[in-house]
Amino acid sequence: MDEFRYQMQRQGWHKAEQYLVNTEQVKELVPIINTDKVLGGLFTPDDGHIDPYSLTHALAIGARKYGAEILMPAPVNALKSRPDGSWEVQTPHGSIRAQRVINACGFWARELGKLAGIDIPLVPIHHQYLVTQPISEVKQLKSEIPVVRDLDGSYYLRQEKEGLLFGPYEAPDKMRMCDDWVTNCVPKGFGMELFEPDVDRISREVNAAMDMFPCLQNAEIKNVISGPITYSPENLPLIGPYLDLPNYWEATGFGYGIVHAGGAGKFLADWIMNGEPSYDLIECDPNRHSPSWLTLNYLFDKARESYGLNNLVGYPKEERWAGRPTARTSGAYDAMIKRGAEMGFHAGWEQPHWFALPGDTAGYAPSYRRPNWFKPVCREVEGVLNSVGIIDLTPFGKLRVTGRDAAKFLIYISANFLPKVGSTTITHMLTPKGRVYAELTVTRFASDDFLCITGSGSELHDLRWMLEKRREGGYDVTIENTTDAQACLGVAGPRSREVLAELTDEDLSHEGFPFMCNRRMSVAGIPVTAIRISYTGELGWELYHSREDTLKLYEALLAAGAKHSIIDFGTYALNSMRIEKGFRGWGAEMNLDTNPLEAGLERFIKLNKKADFIGKEAVTKIKEEGLQRHLVFMTVDTEENGPDPEGNETIWLNNNVVGNTTSGSYGYQVGQSIAFAYLPVDVKPGETVQVELLGERRNAIVQSKAPILTEAARGTQ
Repeated sequence: MDEFRYQMQRQGWHKAEQYLVNTEQVKELVPIINTDKVLGGLFTPDDGHIDPYSLTHALAIGARKYGAEILMPAPVNALKSRPDGSWEVQTPHGSIRAQRVINACGFWARELGKLAGIDIPLVPIHHQYLVTQPISEVKQLKSEIPVVRDLDGSYYLRQEKEGLLFGPYEAPDKMRMCDDWVTNCVPKGFGMELFEPDVDRISREVNAAMDMFPCLQNAEIKNVISGPITYSPENLPLIGPYLDLPNYWEATGFGYGIVHAGGAGKFLADWIMNGEPSYDLIECDPNRHSPSWLTLNYLFDKARESYGLNNLVGYPKEERWAGRPTARTSGAYDAMIKRGAEMGFHAGWEQPHWFALPGDTAGYAPSYRRPNWFKPVCREVEGVLNSVGIIDLTPFGKLRVTGRDAAKFLIYISANFLPKVGSTTITHMLTPKGRVYAELTVTRFASDDFLCITGSGSELHDLRWMLEKRREGGYDVTIENTTDAQACLGVAGPRSREVLAELTDEDLSHEGFPFMCNRRMSVAGIPVTAIRISYTGELGWELYHSREDTLKLYEALLAAGAKHSIIDFGTYALNSMRIEKGFRGWGAEMNLDTNPLEAGLERFIKLNKKADFIGKEAVTKIKEEGLQRHLVFMTVDTEENGPDPEGNETIWLNNNVVGNTTSGSYGYQVGQSIAFAYLPVDVKPGETVQVELLGERRNAIVQSKAPILTEAARGTQ
């Protein structure tokens, strides 16, 4: 029930209707259900079902009406990319010249990918469902029941004429995968064929269905259907253009089949026609799995987990453990584990979320309220604020941009001025419609040598955009992804300068090493690129170095910081400190759903820059027309055990939905829950709104600014 309330708080600011219903309402909607074990339900009235065969043929009729030619059967024998960006698609009907190729080939998608030279991480899985003969109780229903998902029983059920259809998701140790289709190929000639059923494998789920729907107990089974469905590692589809393969698009990995068709089709068509996505869908980026860390074992382990845990309760900050760790571990991974690191997964990387010390309740213990890491994170925040802390930032995406046109290229794709040599700046890549595609930290080593740093989850997302713009503009630049070769440790806090000073001869004073400057130097005998910047908002440096040197650097920093009681801290503490300082986060406060002005990024968007840049015209127009909403900082009234806001919660005012939170946390410095949120521009500081948290609307006060000044603003440099 907490999960249902959690989903309600995240759904309310979206258009699709959804309601929390009690036991009596469940019985009214589904008269044949046994409600003895039912506490309530989540009802989405616009859900339904459709026949994929009929829908596909209806769409084909429409396509032909508008001039499309459909050739069947037409197996693709070869794909060839042409210099002008078009493709030659070779079939038994001859060679077809295509402006673009869209891989929407289901369980054949991997094989089409191989023809284009790419390895798509998909695996077909045996999925079974059962269809009954007519059932008397179903015949007596006055109207069709909604599709039912029993999460505890791990199956779905719907009405099929006068009978029932139900499909289980068996446990990971029971399920079957077509792993030989991945290691070899789809059997020749396989198309509409099915697998041999295996009802014993799904007996637990069948028994659960009969318990919840007693009319199934005496029902005759008409058909047991067993066929392939295609899973990506985390069962999210791959939708969009592929990295540095012009005009090659993917629409693959739809584990739930036809249900995604309308949304995915429109999303892809809009992107192709308009040159940019119509909204943010980075979770489905086809480039999110890097070949540097994704292996077949990872694919198999993760797909097995995703299928078998399909109906597992979904908690905030969820972690799933199959296939981990990958090859993407920090050089200090083992040392950090020994020091109590509780890891999270970020684009293949293991990164400490928090550290469990003796006396703490260690381990992954998710909760909708304040979990076991709440007090340890308080300790980490206090350690950074009062002395010094160290954090592993290795998962950052690192893209090196060099060459004759490097500066010209970056000026065009980013909205801020470029930094001078030896300096660093924050900039944003915008879309032509003036939305925030990415946030970059740009460091300049020479007139034609730059390091662009981005978040771990947007490494290949940003690289794809940069490669596309280089290709379109014909820029003479080299873009090198150094993410796997370079590591990063961050040190932050008022004693961070003293710790580093013991390990280097460089002048680290504010005058000798100003804020937002960088320097190549030696720390503990290790070559590093040091940037004076910290997402904590405190005095600090990010130390970029060769990944093979991480353990040595980590141990040297710990030893030098011992007399200052240096503390390890993780991303949970970092998140709390950055929100208190008012630092925006890409993917939360800004993404393809937002423009930079409503996100409060105007100081980074240089509309007075003489050179043109992508999105300049659109943002100028947005500024002239005025904003409809703006990003605000709020303090939120929560109970002693939470829950605390985390982002995506619905915001109410006068019983109307008016906005949503983008990120949130407990603010350990201010001693209360805090959040960023988008609200209408007529909602002013001092006004009270309500944030929906687990079924309750909690008061939140809109603030004029973030409560804690950064180290630079405090003048304590």
